[in-house]
Amino acid sequence: MAALGGVRRRPLLLLLLVLLAGLVHGTAAVFVVKDANGTACIMANFSAAFTASYDTRSGPKNVTFDLPSDAAVLNSSSCGKENASDPSLMIAFGRGHGLILNFTRNATRYSVQLMSFIYNLSDTQIFPNASSKAIKTVESATDIRADINKKYRCVSNNQIHMHNVTVTLHDATIQAYLANNSFSKEETRCEQDGPFPTTAPPPPPHPSPSPVPENPPVYKYNVSGSNGTCLLASMGLQLNITYEKKDNTTVTRVFSINPNKTTAGGSCSPQLVTLELRSESVPLLAFHFGMNASTSRYFLQGIQLNMTLPDARDPTFKAANSSLRALQATIGNSYKCNAEERVQVTEAFSINIFKVWVQAFQVQGDKFGSVEECQLDENGMLIPIAVGGALAGLVLIVLIAYLVGRKRSHAGYQTI
Repeated sequence: MAALGGVRRRPLLLLLLVLLAGLVHGTAAVFVVKDANGTACIMANFSAAFTASYDTRSGPKNVTFDLPSDAAVLNSSSCGKENASDPSLMIAFGRGHGLILNFTRNATRYSVQLMSFIYNLSDTQIFPNASSKAIKTVESATDIRADINKKYRCVSNNQIHMHNVTVTLHDATIQAYLANNSFSKEETRCEQDGPFPTTAPPPPPHPSPSPVPENPPVYKYNVSGSNGTCLLASMGLQLNITYEKKDNTTVTRVFSINPNKTTAGGSCSPQLVTLELRSESVPLLAFHFGMNASTSRYFLQGIQLNMTLPDARDPTFKAANSSLRALQATIGNSYKCNAEERVQVTEAFSINIFKVWVQAFQVQGDKFGSVEECQLDENGMLIPIAVGGALAGLVLIVLIAYLVGRKRSHAGYQTI
């Protein structure tokens, strides 16, 4: 009877593994663009999630939805024409929604220069009670790039912020300018998957290799004006900068902001709050917070960086973007996110923000207001809850199966 009970339990264990696998992994899709001869020039395999903020008659609302499995490549996708146009991948899904990846290249690398998202607010399944029925378009530069004849590979989440929309790619394999009608065996890994092990021989004792940057220290900043404090911010900051060195090689370096060597300042106005950080290596790092009076929300709308890179071909590095839509919250409340957030400012510059807690404009008593959690923290709680629920349900099923089997076992033996 013990052997029989073991056989009965195996399907339940298999069911547990299948359920857990389904909880952890999302649906990925493969998209291919071919030229007139049927030769593939773009291949992409990824899953995507969208988080969007839109207006309703009762106020702003956030919605999250996934790229469905029936998403399809549009015929308007193109392999591009030499010296005339660049390749583009256009994916359509749902009721008039589209995701567009526009590629470009130089002698050694290619990249998704611009990602665009088109969404239709008249789609009531995704945008219920939307106050507008218009078709909207948002776009942003990305950090998706790889060496020529290599595929881009990124297992980690890669967030692209586009004004009021955030696109999160997961487990992505993307390649443009294909040489052999299929993905290359060689790959360029994304920064989010690092740090990577090296097979190079050990370096000599001097000079020692540069250490991998650790998470930057979290520091509290504040900006005050004639009417009191207009900004409170607690966060750690890390800069990701891609530039060309004097030897013509392209590198991406990470710079952490050291609060102990940084002075903070800024300014307050009714429609704009600015935090300015200055140090010897970073003459200016500015964060501009704007607000939308009609929706009573504030957000990080602009980042400006002036920096000196001694080993760069052009030592003066400048980057700015005044059309961001990050760190959003209701006026009077604070925005908080324990997860690392990555804001893509330009193609060559992005910033990692660690353990951010920020409030702009109406700050009462120099204290943070009611907290609005970020979507990343909320999503991070879903998997443990789902796994726990599945485990509890399966334990109950195993217990019931055991009791039923035991009852049948006793029923099979009668006293003589």
